This record gives sequence, C-alpha cells and structure tokens, in this order.
Amino acid sequence: MHSQSKVFVYDTTLRDGTQGEGVSFSVAAKLRVAEKLDQFGVDYIEGGWPGSNPRDVEFFTKAKELELKHAKIAAFGSTRRAKVDVAEDPQVQLLLDAETPVVTIFGKTWLLHVEEVIRTTAEENLAMIEDTVRYLKQNGREVHYDAEHFFDGYKDNPEYALSTLQAAQRGGADFLVLCDTNGGLMVHEAEEIVKTVKEHFPETAIGMHCHNDCGLGVAISLAGVRNGATAVQGTMNGFGERNGNANLTTIIANLALKMGYELNCAPQMEKLRDLSLFIDDLANLRSDIRAPYVGATSFVHKGGVHADAVNKVKHSYEHIRPEAVGNRTRVLISDMSGRSSIMMKANELGLDVDPKSPEMKTFLSELKELEYRGYEYEAADASFKLMLSRFLKQKRDHFEVVHYRLIDVHGEWKDELTSEASVKLRINGAPYHTVAEATGPVGALDKAIRQALGQVYPKIHDVRLTDFKVRILDGSQGAGSITRVQIESTDGEHTWGTVGASDDIIEASWEALLDSYEYKLLLDSGEETA
Repeated sequence: MHSQSKVFVYDTTLRDGTQGEGVSFSVAAKLRVAEKLDQFGVDYIEGGWPGSNPRDVEFFTKAKELELKHAKIAAFGSTRRAKVDVAEDPQVQLLLDAETPVVTIFGKTWLLHVEEVIRTTAEENLAMIEDTVRYLKQNGREVHYDAEHFFDGYKDNPEYALSTLQAAQRGGADFLVLCDTNGGLMVHEAEEIVKTVKEHFPETAIGMHCHNDCGLGVAISLAGVRNGATAVQGTMNGFGERNGNANLTTIIANLALKMGYELNCAPQMEKLRDLSLFIDDLANLRSDIRAPYVGATSFVHKGGVHADAVNKVKHSYEHIRPEAVGNRTRVLISDMSGRSSIMMKANELGLDVDPKSPEMKTFLSELKELEYRGYEYEAADASFKLMLSRFLKQKRDHFEVVHYRLIDVHGEWKDELTSEASVKLRINGAPYHTVAEATGPVGALDKAIRQALGQVYPKIHDVRLTDFKVRILDGSQGAGSITRVQIESTDGEHTWGTVGASDDIIEASWEALLDSYEYKLLLDSGEETA
C-alpha cells in the first residue's frame, strides 16, 4: 500500500476524449463537465486546443468566468514550429491568449516522427521543446510536457527519447508526461521504462498518458504509478480516438480503493458512478453497462448459487462495497434463479414475501415457464414486480383491457401509411373508448392508451419511451417465431423496464406498453417503495 503517496488526476475528456467516434460536447456541455469534474476533485481539466476550432475558442473565453474551487484548466498545444522563433509562433501565442493557469504541450520523442513527419533535425526538435517550455514558464504558466510516442521512441532509440525529456526539464517543465500514443505498449515494458525514466529524473514529476488499443490503458497507467509516476492522464469512461484513452473512472477507483494512493478526489468516491453517468448523458451516449466499478452490471448477480451466497455474505462475490463508488447490488431474475434470488429481488423491490409460503414455489415454476416462452426480466424490473405482486395478490391493476383493434391504412403513395388504433379500457368500473392515429401500429396503440388512461390519471402523460428493443428468439420458425419486446420508460424522475413476448409482435409490444403504464400508476399511487 502507498497511503503516503499522492497522485494527481489530469482529465482530458474535453480534448482527447472528443476525438473518439460519436463523442461531441457543445460549449455549454463542456463548461458543465468542467464544473462537475471540479466538484469531484479532479486536479487538472484539459479544455481543448485554443484556436483549433471555434468551439474551443469560445470554451476558453467562457471558462475564465468559471468559479472552480480546486481544478486548474489547461490549454493544449504543440511546441513551436521548426526554425520559427517561439515568440513569433502564432499557435504558441494562442496558448497564452487562453489565459489558463496550466499549458500542456506535446513534442516529438520518436526520431521517426522527427525526421519523417515534421521533417526536421534531431537537434532542432530538442530546441523546439526546450524553447517552448521555457517561454511558457517565463510567462507564468505551469507547464506539462507530453512526450508524444515516448515508449515507441524509447524502444527505437533510448538515448534520444531521454534527451527530449532532458530538453523539457531544462526549459523548466513541471511534469514530464510519458505518452503511449499508439496504445501498443505491454505492462512489463512500461514497468521497466518508467523505472528507468524515474532514475534519470528523480526530482521531476512524471505523468502517464495511455491509450487502450491493446486493452491495457488502465493497467499501464497503474504500472507507471507503481514505478514512480505521480500524475495520470485519461478520460472519463475511456472516451478517445480508436479504442479510447485510459479510463479514469477505473484508474481512480483502483488507485484509491485497491492501491492506497492519496487522491484529491478520493473523498468524493461515492459520486464516481454519478459522474460517469453525467458524462455519458452530456455526450448523448449510452453508458457501458459492463464498465468496471460504475457499470450497471458491476454488482449484479444472476445465478442462484451466487445470489444465495451474496445474500448471506455480500463480499463473497463482491470485491468492494458497491456503495463505495455510488453503485448498488442487484439481482437478476432468469431461468437460472432459485428461491434465494427471488427473495432478494422481492426485497430489493420492496415486496413483503414469505419465503416459506407455498406460493413461492409455484411462482418460481411459473417464472421459469415464462422465461422458456420468451420472457426475460433482467432488464424488466417493473414487469417482474407487477407479476409477483399480482401472483401474491398484493395489488390490483388500475385498469382492465376490454379489447383493442388495429387497422393499417395505405394511401395512394407507398409512404402514405397510417395506423389507427381503437382501445377500450375499464377504469373503476367505467368504460373508456379512444381512437388514435400514428405512423406505426405501436405508436397508435401507445397514443390511444395514453388518451384513455389520461382521462382518469393525468400524470400518465409524463411518461415517455426512451428505448424500444425487438428481438426474434428463434428465427427457424419464420414468421411464427417468438418475438420479445423490451421497453424502457421514464417520467423524468424514475426509469423502468418492461417486457412482452408473443408470436405476434403487436401483442408483445402491447404487453410491454401495458406494464409500463401500470407501473407508472403504481409509482403514483404510493404503493411503490423501492
């Protein structure tokens, strides 16, 4: 354990992270992310490359108005160009114009890039590094020097790679950051090289910047820290070009909870999952359910034996307390479930169930039969709770379906297709009959049932569908195959999942819709305590 050692967290989600496919932040979103990272305790926030695009220009202008309590904003750029005076280089001037307390610049370490990419001499490259770092330091900036392709350069020519770091050190760099830019490094290589670098630069802080092309970004970052690095760069949720950057949510948790390092963000560790979800939300990306520590499945138990063991001793199948990172234990219900799984799930959902009741044995048999017929409740907690409550006669439905009817109307042109749904419900003994149109059958059914229920339960209009998945379970049956429909719904405060299964895709969709609205009514009735 290294409780006496401090590691600084440098976040580059807003710069390197945005180079990932499908990742984009508006200026407003970048400012919100910066504030959230600051609240979490991140030490450095790299905001972008000043002058590279209008969005980053506007960000740095507005970032001056942020009232950050801890984090320092960093502007990112490169060394001066070859054979250009550093004071005359417009890109370097833009770094100063951003008026950030920290500037991070990258320079070439690998002779291949020096000679074949920027096409200058080895000596001029060293001067470019030293001149730029010194100039930024003379202008009052904290300077982080990113040694691009450091490990590839070191393996090609160790002496020259180290000489580039010496140039940055002579210029006064505060951090020498070793970059695995191609993401091809192995852990054992990193350990040996970082150890050597630390021996050459015992008084200068060393940082790590890794990519995940071999799936080792986190492992190499941690190996770097174990061998003397005191700063780690990365992105939240591993955003970044190609396979992404080293994932800071995983690095932070491992450093603080497993390795005993001191982090300024450690006191906020219980907000780690919340931060991860926040970043995904602003990037408009679905979260990785299997992300270590913060993923929705990180502490999920499905098999009956596992669930039974966790019910008795939680850490028997959980490597940390889920709450330590803002996560929680969940139990999945499937045909692998035993009575212990059902009991844990019932308790999780706030249902009062007697484990010795004969109904439980019957319910378990019924559940496995439903799963065999195509239903799946792993992502449909709402349907499971409704089914168990009905089975145990702990609730009555808020409405009864009398019938529904669908008509597809084809117009003169191929794209003129309208679906008309007629729905008749009975609510508190009274009939409600509505008709609605939409461009598709499920949309028409959804609109018609909303109109009917909304007359008695106006809050039903708060519900919106956020996801709709259809899966054919056995394609060998052709058009008669069983179809499973899973729906995710929200009312702005709660989110829940429901499921339907049938050899009729409309009927499967109808079942999932009905459960979605019944669960909303259960929430509003106050019977839901989970």
